[in-house]
Amino acid sequence: MDGISTAPEHTMQSSYKWCVIAMLWFACFLNYADRQAIFVLFPLLRVHFHLSDMQLALLGSSFMWTYAGFGLVTGWLGDWCSRKMLILAGLLFWLGITGATIITHKYWQLSLLRALSGMSEAIYFPAAMSMISDYHGPATRSRAMALHQSAVYAGTVGGGVLASLLGERFGWRSSFIGLGALGLSVFFVLFLFLKEPQRYRSIPERSGVSRHSARIAVRDILADTLAAPLVLRLIVAFIGANFVAMIFMVWLPSFLFRKFHMSLSMAGFNATIYLQVASVAGVLFGGVLADMLARRDRGGRMKTQAFGLLAGVAFLFLTGWALSLQLLVAGMIGFGFSKGIYDSNIWASLHDVVPPERRAVAVGIMNSLGWIGGGVAPLAVAAGSRRFGMGDCLSATSLVYVVVAAILLWNARHAIRETSHRAQTKLPT
Repeated sequence: MDGISTAPEHTMQSSYKWCVIAMLWFACFLNYADRQAIFVLFPLLRVHFHLSDMQLALLGSSFMWTYAGFGLVTGWLGDWCSRKMLILAGLLFWLGITGATIITHKYWQLSLLRALSGMSEAIYFPAAMSMISDYHGPATRSRAMALHQSAVYAGTVGGGVLASLLGERFGWRSSFIGLGALGLSVFFVLFLFLKEPQRYRSIPERSGVSRHSARIAVRDILADTLAAPLVLRLIVAFIGANFVAMIFMVWLPSFLFRKFHMSLSMAGFNATIYLQVASVAGVLFGGVLADMLARRDRGGRMKTQAFGLLAGVAFLFLTGWALSLQLLVAGMIGFGFSKGIYDSNIWASLHDVVPPERRAVAVGIMNSLGWIGGGVAPLAVAAGSRRFGMGDCLSATSLVYVVVAAILLWNARHAIRETSHRAQTKLPT
């Protein structure tokens, strides 16, 4: 049979598996609130530390490259160790970094701490995605991951608004005091109520998954994962999409501050609220649509992602080109909704084409490579805006979306062919 099996998900508690999504939602919210806060504070940091655009960009890139560098290791750990303990350890380390950020007084210290925060946050996503896939089988996986993904947008808005309001009134350090207090609360909730699920519990016993097959050398896992064409093309697509996302996350607040002469609080608010709220709607829509299409064929989730990217091309161009605030808002809303459709299936699409026992490490590999590309994005705009202007650089990202959409459609077609071949040779899909 074409498509993905919708076999029962054993005897897992249907209510608790959604409670897991709620708890992890707040952890993901915190991660992205922390990431966005620093970008909204760029105008204050520029004055306080006497920084250039390139030095500001390096604050973002240092986080992304360290985040990327530890992705493979943390992914491998996610397939070996207790994922609850990994998530808690990463959060505890992040709390220490946040405390140190509050008392830093030099640019190099701030850069080092941003890099270390990338290491702490790299632990979260592979472990969390693996845990979600063990609680949610193919029938609900896209919706579960889409709900979790909505925390990315809510955290971006929350971090941007919190940092701009506190930073404008009490200075840039106050933002990290607020985030640290929130992080401490999230830590205790996860410590008390999050439960480690049985490995591969959402996979039917007849699928033949070995409970011990994850214990393979990292080198072999990396080679096998990157040798799979479907996985490799998903990674390339993620690099491109993440490149665009990081440009807007890092530079949109400064773009509004400079071009439309907004206050820090208004720039932080407008750079996040329209785009991210629209992304929440897009990710929920994309999750439902993908679960429907995935029942018909194995490429359904990738088709959903491609549709979202193609829909976003015109809005990306409009966002950078707009001469009025009204057109800018329209562009951000359309781009945000389209981006959400793609984002809803980043990890669900990957989990459709990798063995269950390698889910965490596959997420780690893809996350690492995607954030290496994301780390180049702030520097590319900092350099390109000197010659072309920041608005033109933002508009040019629409071309990246066209290329990424084509890759995903190509991948979806090959996924369907591979499923048909397996069905004809009576191999499990």
